[in-house]
Parts: sequence; structure tokens; C-alpha cells
Amino acid sequence: MHLLQLQPEVTGSLLIQPQSTQEWALSLDQIQLTQWVDQHSEAQQVDWLILHFNHWFSYHNVILYRGIDEPEYFPATATEAAKIQFAHGFFNSALHEISHWTIAGPQRRLLPDLGYWYAPDGRDANQQALFEQVEIKPQAIEWLFATAFGRKFRVSLDNLNGQGSDGTQFKDNVYAQVQRFFTGIDRLPGDAQRFLYAIVHCTRGGKKLQAEEFLRENLN
Repeated sequence: MHLLQLQPEVTGSLLIQPQSTQEWALSLDQIQLTQWVDQHSEAQQVDWLILHFNHWFSYHNVILYRGIDEPEYFPATATEAAKIQFAHGFFNSALHEISHWTIAGPQRRLLPDLGYWYAPDGRDANQQALFEQVEIKPQAIEWLFATAFGRKFRVSLDNLNGQGSDGTQFKDNVYAQVQRFFTGIDRLPGDAQRFLYAIVHCTRGGKKLQAEEFLRENLN
């Protein structure tokens, strides 16, 4: 059983000061291939997300992939692109796995599962505390992604059969991390910023996320 390991992260520009269209190398008419507003079912929205993620990040030689089992990251090989596999075709699982990928730097993207090993469900209290520590930033970023899409976000403790807290402190920490992104205390990874930039142009007419959209009570 592997314990969780803290991993180095890659940071980028501030959330509230996205880079220019030129720096993204995507013009607004290239960002949206099919209209988000026309996608109504979960399956349609997942198809849309896969199509657009793979378009926006093609230069990274990575694809988003609908899995039938548990999530997993497969590094690129000599013949195949890297693969971000999300669980059971769920939209929010895709957002969670993308958030982990945006935090990982070039070296971790060469490793299976981004070098992110952890003890499975059934962790004891100490293992669960470490899990929660490692998950704060990914789940804060996932919350940003979900809100940009107009979707409900729920924190995940991922330990139904183990020991640990009731999640209150973890929710406090995820909320605080989102506020740290907005105030500029912490910086978003560059790929997370690129993803958000593209999403809001597709779903919100380019309207940026605001700190006031993220309330602690929304996590209860």
C-alpha cells in the first residue's frame, strides 16, 4: 500500500488576470467547435468536453479519455499520446482528473498516474489527513472548473470505508484555497488558467469568474 506523496506543482498567471488570446494561440472563433448551449444530456456534455479539451491542449500531446473503470493517467509513448482517463464517463470526474493534470509539471507528466500514489479507500486517520492535504488544491481548481461550466461541485473525501474527519476542515481548506487564487496569494497553474479562459468564452460569453460566486456554504 502506497502512502500519498506531496508533489511539486507548476504555477502560472493569476486567475483574475488571464493571458491574452495571442499567448493562448487560440482565437475566439477557434475556441468553440460546437455550441455548449446545445449540449443537454450528461453524455452530450462529456462528448463536448472531450472534443474541446483535446483541441485546446493538442500541443501537449495529451487526450482526455472516457473510462469505464477507475481514473488513471497514462504517459505518452513513442506511438501514443498521453491519456487522462476519467471514471465511468462522469463529467465531474473528468474535471477532477484535469485539475490534477494541470498541477503536474513536465516531469510528473512522464509518470504513470502523474507520480501520484495513494492508499485506497479504507485509509486510517493519518493516511486520510495526508490525502486531504494533497487534495486541497486539485479540488479547489475542480471547483473553479465546475462553476465555469455552471455545474454543482462537491468535495470528495474518497474514504467511505476508512477513518478520518467529517470533512468540515477539508471544506474550509478548499474554500480558503479558492479565495487565495482570487486574491493572488497563490497562482493558478498555467494550463488551469488556459482551460478556464476557454471555458468561460464557451459557457459565459467570456465573463470571468468572481470570488463572490464561491461561498463556503455551497460546500455543505
